[in-house]
Amino acid sequence: MDVGGTNTDLVLETGAGVFYHKVPTTLKNQSIGVVEGVRRICEMAGIGTSEVETIVHGTTTATNITIEHNGSECGMITSKGFRDILHIGRHKRPHNFSLHFDVPWQSQPLVKRRNRIAVTERIVPPTGEIETALDEQAVRDACALFRKRGIDSVVIGFMFAFLNDAHERRAREIVLEEMPGAYVTLSSEVANVMREYERFSTAAMNSYVGPKTAFYLRDLEARLRDAGVGSKLRIIQSNGGVSTVDACAKRPVRILMSGPAGGVIGGAAEGEMAGTGNVITVDIGGTSADISTIPDNQIKIMNPRDTYVSGHPVLTPMIDLVTIGAGGGSIAYIDEAGGFNVGPRSAGSEPGPACYGRGGTEPTVTDAQIVLGRLDPDMALGGDLELDAELARKAVEEKIAKPLGLSVTDAALGIIKIINNNMALAIRSNSVARGVDPRQFSIMPFGGAGPLHGVALAEAVSAKDVLVPVAPGITAAVGLLKTDLQYEHTEAVVIELNASGEAEHARINAAVETLKGCVADELAADGIAAADQCIEVVAECRYHGQGFELRATMPDGPVTADNVKSITDSFHDQHQMDYGYSYRDAEVELITLRAIGSASSRKIEIPRVQKTDGSSIDRALMFVRTTTFDNGQTLETPRYDRMKLYCGDIVPGPAILIQHNSTTLVPPGYVAETLDYGNTRVRLAGDGQ
Repeated sequence: MDVGGTNTDLVLETGAGVFYHKVPTTLKNQSIGVVEGVRRICEMAGIGTSEVETIVHGTTTATNITIEHNGSECGMITSKGFRDILHIGRHKRPHNFSLHFDVPWQSQPLVKRRNRIAVTERIVPPTGEIETALDEQAVRDACALFRKRGIDSVVIGFMFAFLNDAHERRAREIVLEEMPGAYVTLSSEVANVMREYERFSTAAMNSYVGPKTAFYLRDLEARLRDAGVGSKLRIIQSNGGVSTVDACAKRPVRILMSGPAGGVIGGAAEGEMAGTGNVITVDIGGTSADISTIPDNQIKIMNPRDTYVSGHPVLTPMIDLVTIGAGGGSIAYIDEAGGFNVGPRSAGSEPGPACYGRGGTEPTVTDAQIVLGRLDPDMALGGDLELDAELARKAVEEKIAKPLGLSVTDAALGIIKIINNNMALAIRSNSVARGVDPRQFSIMPFGGAGPLHGVALAEAVSAKDVLVPVAPGITAAVGLLKTDLQYEHTEAVVIELNASGEAEHARINAAVETLKGCVADELAADGIAAADQCIEVVAECRYHGQGFELRATMPDGPVTADNVKSITDSFHDQHQMDYGYSYRDAEVELITLRAIGSASSRKIEIPRVQKTDGSSIDRALMFVRTTTFDNGQTLETPRYDRMKLYCGDIVPGPAILIQHNSTTLVPPGYVAETLDYGNTRVRLAGDGQ
């Protein structure tokens, strides 16, 4: 199950087949809608909730806290002299040439300055030796202040704790003595790496989103139990792996990008099913669009220097994607200067677009699609969601058309054109700006609104064609059943590899064994036998004095004088691939070792559809209605039931393919070909593949 800003999507695989369902997201408490969706999809499949064996969940709870700035009031205990690290940051200007810009880590601090308390202690590099003991009374005094201010979420971040975490661990013991039940985060546990600002920021973010996220996850688990679901609940993490409720409740920074991660995994799996390795996924829901470039079926993980959430650096592995405020619920408006804008503000599910009839009066992208005849009011969610075309038309006319002196149709076309261009710019930032040529890629639009925009986006970025998944509106949920269990642990090991000797190699090998043990313990606690565990260790390296690290491959077995060069060679190769150059003779520093433990889960199997028997596609024809396309043409356009199309069927445009969870637009001059699993390739007519 995948919770979005507007709808909660569910997919269920049983012996009888695969079932898909959507329910409105309950924004006040997402778990209410999730449990209701689980009940309904089990009824559809004819099974009892007690028969469910595995549940995997993608959640936006932690993400929404950072967007809405409504996290916990946090207190921080840090080293004397470093109280203002979270305020100073890295002196990076978000916009180099602007005199008027927002600095998120200052305007929306995760921990207010008055709640950051500095205490005496000092651990010194490079060995992690204790130079000055921790002032335990100062920690107790800080707790007294926190209690007085009603603070129950505490961050502990000391200098060089990544070399020796003794002071942080002792400080936690004291905090829990003084403040039983407090939510405590140690910087050495969530980001045991070099760089104090990023480490402190990650720890602060964990405590900021932690209490609410932990409450949501445990509340959901309890509600599912009450509904008769006895299976383990898994949560997808930002890196695409799944973890347990306990692990994610303790370290919610791991699930800040939980929601979008499932879509990228689902998109990669759909590309494999279609025999297409290069895809650009565009997950367009009600509130946002998440865009990711997948070359050769390889999902990319962001470089740690780019992992920012709401302007704050968070050192946790995340799938490489770009999120913008563009979705079916994005509101169109005219600003004070007379400019025509769409998004990022969204109508969400309450009140939702004007056409929902729930009191919304502002025009949205969904309303524009109805005005243009691309969405049929009586066919939304297979007829389960009644839409009001007159309310949509009225909203577009009053708020956009009349003020700009446009016809209602032109105003609606303008809304679609603006939102498509916003998304095209985001696609370019994740592809062209990184040296990837979109002409070699297929656009894969999904989410409830995605396939209505697919061809326009492909034209805007010159992609070769459009691939529409089997169940576009549920693809992110399908992705959750295509992933594996995954845990990660890091340890700082700062060593100059070129000049390393036997002692340094022993340090590396000891750290590797420790990390492997930590990961193996987590997998074992999750019921994974040692034989089923897969543990990989990567080295995060840099050129001497360089700002950030890149991942390099570690040799099989212990590091020795004979194989240490393989680490530096791997780093040079990665640097060449990422930046286009490398310095083969330069000194290479190992900074961090990262162990990644995974265990395979059973993957969902999408059934193939019947091959065409040569019969007419009229078997899938539902009705014909007028539809306006991007070039301004209004044409009589047939609607087809996508579920009744066979593998090999070719539908000529103009056409609209309708299914319960999404609608696919096939403009004039294009054809839609149904592929083996019921997925669809939309391409230019005459462009045989």
